[in-house]
Amino acid sequence: MKIAYIINSVEGGGAALPVPAITKVMRDAGHHVEVFALTRRNGLAIEPLEDAGLTLHIRPGTRKDHVAAIRWLNQQMHHYKPDVLWTSLSRATLLGQLVGQWQNIPVVSWQHSARLKPFNAALLRRFKTKSALWVADSSCVAEQTRLTLGVLPDQLVEWPIFRADPHTPTASPWQPGSPIRIGTLGRLHPVKGYDTLCAAIAKLQARPDLPPFEVVIGGEGEERPTLEGLIAREKLPVRILGHIKNPAVFLTHLHLYVQPSLWEGFCLAAHEAMLAALPVVASDAGEMSSTITPQTGRLVPPTDVNALANALEELLRHPMQLASMGQNARSTVLTRFGAQQFDQTGQRILARVEQIVEDKKSRR
Repeated sequence: MKIAYIINSVEGGGAALPVPAITKVMRDAGHHVEVFALTRRNGLAIEPLEDAGLTLHIRPGTRKDHVAAIRWLNQQMHHYKPDVLWTSLSRATLLGQLVGQWQNIPVVSWQHSARLKPFNAALLRRFKTKSALWVADSSCVAEQTRLTLGVLPDQLVEWPIFRADPHTPTASPWQPGSPIRIGTLGRLHPVKGYDTLCAAIAKLQARPDLPPFEVVIGGEGEERPTLEGLIAREKLPVRILGHIKNPAVFLTHLHLYVQPSLWEGFCLAAHEAMLAALPVVASDAGEMSSTITPQTGRLVPPTDVNALANALEELLRHPMQLASMGQNARSTVLTRFGAQQFDQTGQRILARVEQIVEDKKSRR
């Protein structure tokens, strides 16, 4: 098959991160894949996508010029002549569904979000039958796709987007006499809850007899000036490092990972931290709710500053336990999201897509 993999943008993070692993399964099965991005945004995903050997087509536009975007996509698909459109995120899916209808090309659509914006949810619900198959990136997203969009079970499959590679390097255990390094990865956006994290760190500073610790945030985005102002004003032991080109290396220098998001779908970053043998303190949201246990970390209610501070304090007061919790975390994700399971799940879904394409051709 010729697959047109359509994404919203080549912004770093989010839905672009797993594209190399996903498309490798497609290409290893003998399919030709090219990636079409509706806009560039910060372009931080371009290098890893090109390093994976993917051909990129990037439209020079914005997030809201939908008429221009659909004209571009329609033209690109007319030239590329794919057998299937594989879409990711709401904008790419809605525009892909229209182009697929115009050009009589079947559409397969990822669903990544466990909390859709009401307008997007209404549109996707209305046009849900325009996609021949929906692919949820986790069990929590699959449930929300059934409830929110009304997608029938026989039109919905699950393909967890995390491929846990057993060769991924692990973090070095904390050593007595050194500060405990807490880290997090993500866009500097309100939904990631870094203001809650800063407020929790401010509370920790007032609690007596804690071992020395520091917090590093790997990410870039619109909230950086606000967060830097907060950090400076409260004199917090927090540093913002900007975009992290190699997250796996970043994680090896930590002893504890924190994910204070307001909401999530799968949350790749938290699961990558677990693979790096780090315990994770995270919001009780998305797939993290079923992956993180008392043996691998702590779950706290989103936006609850006191609960986050208390969970971090508990682990900071027992630093010798961090490494064993991290090993439990690594074992958990290798068991649930191992590379073999990822590849086999993708192969089964591709076989179904191949049948969808053949059925479509036979009806022409």
